[in-house]
Amino acid sequence: MNLNFDNFNVNLLNKLLTNLKDTNKHQGLRNQLAKVLEEKGILDKNVLEVIKKIPRHLFLNSSFEDFAYQDKAFPIGAGQTISQPYTVAFQTQLLQIKKEDKILEIGTGSGYQTAVLYMLGAKVYSIERQNELFKATSLLLPKLGIRPKHLSFGDGYKGLPNHAPFDSIIVTAGAPVIPKPLMAQLKIGGKLVIPVGEKNQIMTLLIRKNETQFEKHEFGDFKFVPLLENKN
Repeated sequence: MNLNFDNFNVNLLNKLLTNLKDTNKHQGLRNQLAKVLEEKGILDKNVLEVIKKIPRHLFLNSSFEDFAYQDKAFPIGAGQTISQPYTVAFQTQLLQIKKEDKILEIGTGSGYQTAVLYMLGAKVYSIERQNELFKATSLLLPKLGIRPKHLSFGDGYKGLPNHAPFDSIIVTAGAPVIPKPLMAQLKIGGKLVIPVGEKNQIMTLLIRKNETQFEKHEFGDFKFVPLLENKN
């Protein structure tokens, strides 16, 4: 797969990033971060290239700017976090995204994962249950030239049945069980990536084989904020 930015106004983004203080130093830190992720086992070159392009520091409170390109999670408000870059890259790599894939993201959060999916050429539909995060991200993403097909404030457990089916679904919070509505909203052959468990989660990949059967793969322990029902 080749990266394709047909729907991405690079000149506009560059202008906006200049105003939002994205510097050569930040670019160097992104390059270093991509090397760290590659050393940790991220092999998808397209994912690594996108990590190099997206200004993660702009998705964080300015007090965390100096730490934005460390491979760590940070608070973003409303009791939520921006995921560790390795986790973002790992989940994204599991999806094996193709251009124009229709992807549902459960937990918009800071919008960083949304940006990664968008930059890979996906048509992104995203749900956030925390109203303050939904409002902030809805304002930030257009400033960065990131335009998902659909952003909504709602209950991620329910998915977006009116927009289903999806080629892939990515869940960015830990779920005690896999929500059945999300399984039902996958296309045949579609992938659901979700961390499953209570305190610690096992990264789980479901592939829908037919109307009733799913193939399950597990990829070790991760730690996420909990996936909660209803909206705040």
